[in-house]
Amino acid sequence: MINKLSSLGELRFAVSDDLTVTSFDVRGANRSMRRTLRGSPFGASEPGIQIRFSLWQADAAPNPEPLAVSDIVRPIKTTTLSDVWGLLQRHEFDLRRRNGEWQHQFRETYDRGDGAAVLLCDLGDKSVILTRQFRYPAYYRGETPFLLEACAGKLDGDDPEACARKEAAEETGFTVGRLIKAYDCFMSPGSVTERLTLYVGFVEGPAGGSGGGLEDEGEDIEIVRLPFAAALGMIDTGEIADAKTILLLQYAALRGLFA
Repeated sequence: MINKLSSLGELRFAVSDDLTVTSFDVRGANRSMRRTLRGSPFGASEPGIQIRFSLWQADAAPNPEPLAVSDIVRPIKTTTLSDVWGLLQRHEFDLRRRNGEWQHQFRETYDRGDGAAVLLCDLGDKSVILTRQFRYPAYYRGETPFLLEACAGKLDGDDPEACARKEAAEETGFTVGRLIKAYDCFMSPGSVTERLTLYVGFVEGPAGGSGGGLEDEGEDIEIVRLPFAAALGMIDTGEIADAKTILLLQYAALRGLFA
C-alpha cells in the first residue's frame, strides 16, 4: 500500500509528427535516463509536443536529504544584456519547486563583483566617520541623492580586509587600526550577485590623508564625522537609509562598542 508520496522528477514523452512516441526522458533528483521507442502506446495526440508526467515513489523518507543545486535548477539559456558598468544578464531556466514540479522561469542578474565595507569608529570621542556622496539610483527614484554611508568598495582582486583598509584611506584619509568582522551578506539577492563583507574599524584622532575618493572613478566624497548616538538616531529619521550602514551601526550598538 502506498501511504507516502514524494516526487522523483518528471517523465517527458516526445511525440513525432506521425504521432509516434519517439523517446522518453526521465529527469529527477536521483537519476536521469533517456530511451528511444518504436511504436506508440498512446492514442492520437497533437504532433510535435511533449507529454509530461510527474514521477512519485512510495514510502519516501519523511526527512529527505537536501537536493544538490544541479537537482534544483536546469539552466537553459543566458543572454548578456549589458556590460558597460556591470554585467547584466537574462537567464532562462527550469526550477524544481518544493512539491517536485518543474517551473519555467526567467530572471535577470547584475554582477559588479563582491565588495567590503567598514564603519570607522573613534572611541576617543565616541564618533563614527561616514561618507556622503551622489548615488544615481536614489536620484532616479526622485529621492535625496546624497547618501550617508560607511566606506565601501569592490574587492577588485583584494581580500575583503585589504579592501576595507584601502577604501577607508581613499575615501576618508584615515588609516584603520583594529578591524572586527561583522557579517558576510547579500544586499539584494533577488537580482544583484554582490556579497559584502562588513567590518567595524577603529581609528584615532584626525585623518592622515585628505580622502575624498578617486576622481578618475567619478568619486567626489564628503567626509562626515558624527557622534555615534546621533548617527544611530538618524536611522529612525530616515537620514541614514543605506542598508550596509544601518547594519553596521546596529551591530556597534548591539555589541556595546561605544559603551
